[in-house]
Amino acid sequence: MQNRYEAVGLTKSEYEKILEVLGREPNELELNMYGVMWSEHCSYKHSRGLFRHFPTSNEKVLQGPGENAGIVDIGDNLAIAMKIESHNHPSAIEPYQGAATGVGGIIRDIFAMGARPIALLNSLRFGEIEENDRVKYLLNGVVEGIAGYGNCIGIPTVGGEVYFNHSYKGNPLVNAMCVGLIEHDKIHRGNASGVGNSIMYVGAATGRDGMGGASFASVELTEESQEKRSAVQVGDPFMEKLLLEACLELLETGCVVGIQDLGAAGLTSACCETATRGEGGMEIDVLKVPRREKGMLPVEVMISESQERMLLIVEKGREEEVNKIVEKWGLYSVVIGKVTNDDLLRVMEGDKVVGEMPANSLDSSGAPKYYKDYEKPQYIKELQNFSSDDIEEPQDYNKILVDLLKAPNIASKEWIYRQYDHMVRTNTVVKPGSDAAVLRIRGSKKGIALTTDCNSRLCYLDPREGSKIAVTEAARNIVCSGGKPLAITDGLNFGSPEKPDRYWQFRESVLGISEACRELDTPVISGNVSFYNETDTHAIHPTPIIGMVGVLEDVEKACTMEFKEEGDVILLLGKTKDEIGGSEYLARIHGIEKGEVPAINFGLEKKLQAFIIEGIENNLIQSAHDLSDGGLGVAVAEAAIGGGLGAIINIATDLRKDVALFSESQSRFLITTKKENLNTLKEMLQRIGAPYEILGEVLGEKLQFNINDEPIINLNVKEMEEAWRGALACIME
Repeated sequence: MQNRYEAVGLTKSEYEKILEVLGREPNELELNMYGVMWSEHCSYKHSRGLFRHFPTSNEKVLQGPGENAGIVDIGDNLAIAMKIESHNHPSAIEPYQGAATGVGGIIRDIFAMGARPIALLNSLRFGEIEENDRVKYLLNGVVEGIAGYGNCIGIPTVGGEVYFNHSYKGNPLVNAMCVGLIEHDKIHRGNASGVGNSIMYVGAATGRDGMGGASFASVELTEESQEKRSAVQVGDPFMEKLLLEACLELLETGCVVGIQDLGAAGLTSACCETATRGEGGMEIDVLKVPRREKGMLPVEVMISESQERMLLIVEKGREEEVNKIVEKWGLYSVVIGKVTNDDLLRVMEGDKVVGEMPANSLDSSGAPKYYKDYEKPQYIKELQNFSSDDIEEPQDYNKILVDLLKAPNIASKEWIYRQYDHMVRTNTVVKPGSDAAVLRIRGSKKGIALTTDCNSRLCYLDPREGSKIAVTEAARNIVCSGGKPLAITDGLNFGSPEKPDRYWQFRESVLGISEACRELDTPVISGNVSFYNETDTHAIHPTPIIGMVGVLEDVEKACTMEFKEEGDVILLLGKTKDEIGGSEYLARIHGIEKGEVPAINFGLEKKLQAFIIEGIENNLIQSAHDLSDGGLGVAVAEAAIGGGLGAIINIATDLRKDVALFSESQSRFLITTKKENLNTLKEMLQRIGAPYEILGEVLGEKLQFNINDEPIINLNVKEMEEAWRGALACIME
């Protein structure tokens, strides 16, 4: 028979710690509150010990980790609030609602800081789509959920990424990112300050949906998980829109001392987190909480994860001011408690105390902290023992390039992003489909560039190097758009931390992200950890998703990746090496996930990034595109397809043809320039000592590759476009 603590996801030692804290047995309400707050999803008990490695501050960071979202300065008294968060387990069970409420939750994190949300992004992972109808069902539901929520609330979904890999079969990943705009002096935080100040509940009524969602997200997915649909929340984007506007209007009045969204663990987390950031204590009455279902018990009210709800700490005496504004927006607004300084979270049911515990014992500071044993997996050594000599060189490179363009990981994602409204509010300057999205900042010359990125295959083969590449690839996306990278938010998706090999992967990834962020001066200002992403047969590939923001001083100079004009000169910056390991070419064409991960030289990387930014700002670069999945061959093809223009490419190399075309060596960019600017760019490159080669010029309607004067590829750009643009739509429709 299951022990009462096991029923709420706690271990025996954790239960004993609760007995020590309380000095007595917890009642059912208290036990459930500890169960949700000490879950991995809320407490980060297996991960937060490693966060000390992250660089989290510099002169631009106005708010680092620890609040609802991070905030970074973009100048002119303006700042960007940003956060990414996962909703993986709910999306595996109910893809539409799982994805929709993931979007809703991340939006609330942004306006809880006082920022107006201005853009959404996402990062999605699914099993192999070509061989599994359930994957198509999950993808369809997730995309509809993201679109349904974002489109209805009127926030543009401007960017993202989608990858397919066998490791995500049975455990898809759905990570939602939101960014908001705020003035420096209008930043708000989740602090319950001021003894006697009122605790007010604002938003929708509380129901039984999302019960135990935090605990549900902190265990592995099994067949029994399908029965836990009550742990998946139900979202209402129209209600969220009202809540957003009401909260932003309230924050303008100055009567709100603190604000916190009711996300994972519902009222329990909002109360204990705001209490411990403020005076230390809080008293609330569950009978005053608006409900949409009869007969709800105190425990149901406290751990429900019903959506579109906020907790406000309001100056005593100004409650009616709040009520009038909230009533105007058609929402519930009620005083449910008060701030205390006795360090206790006291839950009342009318005049009866139904739960009482130290507030700081519930939140992450009081939760257990684990440093688990870790062990390098045996597969790492086995899979890295590979060279290009182990595969046969192809004969038909026309076919190889077309097959890569049709691969779901490379093919156009237009089938997905055409379902999103990316132009609402009309601030989107660079739409989905380029390296990064670019938005204008109204009332200013500035713009921001946004991206999400992660190559999980590289992270599987070498978690530390793969994670460095994820950060650096995100930075390249920003730079190619003309932006200067500022900061990241990370969504760390891994298997069970209780297994030494999985914990090793996580630890290595944290160290890799930390090194790259220090090198590029892009601090980690917010993020999310999602563990237990595995089924009873396998874990997902390590997937540390990097969301990044950059600033453009002049948004009119935003750059895109497509070829612009016939006669433009094409240059490759950086050096192509015999690094085929972990490549999309190896996986797609040869069915192999092996090899050493390409190495990063941060000295060269920083030189080239600075060069690209300077070249774009001085109008010397016509187009810029980083080289990633599919290497040089795919990068040139994408630039040609985007511009509807062909090119003649001449490569002189000692490498095998397939390596020269499809290696995914790092620190490489494809740029074009007008002929009259070529000498200036060459002088700049020579001055910084960066390797480069002139590949050819933009010309005609065909893409031609010659390697060592031998014709290798000759394809019509329109035919390539048909293959690339239609592949995913063909699979789905």
